[in-house]
Amino acid sequence: MNNPVVAAFLFDLDGTLADTLPLCIQAFRRSIEPLANRLLTDEEIIATFGPSEEGTIQALVPSHFDQGVASYLRYYEELHGMCSQPFPGIIQLLETLRKHQVRLGLVTGKGQHSTRISLRQFQLTHYFEAIETGWVHGPRKVDGMRAILSRWPDLPKTNIWYVGDAPSDILASRAVGLPVVAAAWAATADAEQLKTLEPDQLFTNVDDFVNWAERVTTLSATL
Repeated sequence: MNNPVVAAFLFDLDGTLADTLPLCIQAFRRSIEPLANRLLTDEEIIATFGPSEEGTIQALVPSHFDQGVASYLRYYEELHGMCSQPFPGIIQLLETLRKHQVRLGLVTGKGQHSTRISLRQFQLTHYFEAIETGWVHGPRKVDGMRAILSRWPDLPKTNIWYVGDAPSDILASRAVGLPVVAAAWAATADAEQLKTLEPDQLFTNVDDFVNWAERVTTLSATL
């Protein structure tokens, strides 16, 4: 797709809008290790990702679920200074897209409480007209995308692009029928793995993505 018509973007949050994954892991470690009475590796924590953080806590310390969730959210907010800003260029891009009347949504695997904390910290809430979060029972990206599509019946799916940093984001987009940008600019992203899934676009730095997004949305506005 050299010159796609882009009428809307749906964004992932962790690792796409901001480098929040190290923050998530640290908050999990602070909240769960005292309850589990043992040390946790990054790999062990990451292996539970897919559901919201409530799902991670359910998987690792099911007998302390309520305490674990409350503790995680407290540490997540207290430690948010680890990631005080989105990736450079993201806020300016969202502002530009909004000026071009590109519709913006957020579909994240985070729970609603941590999503609210981060969007408030980054001052991003007002950019998104639709926000879908994760849940404890398992991955919910496909359902989240479909929920937003149902609110935008006037937009063809081929004109709505999802932007995410994980292989599961590409697979979810394919399941729904959305074109997808692989966001490989976070240190936690695996560009080679993303490339094997053949996303419609792949960017390894935010500047290149911003330039592309501004170009295709400006082109779309003139059609």
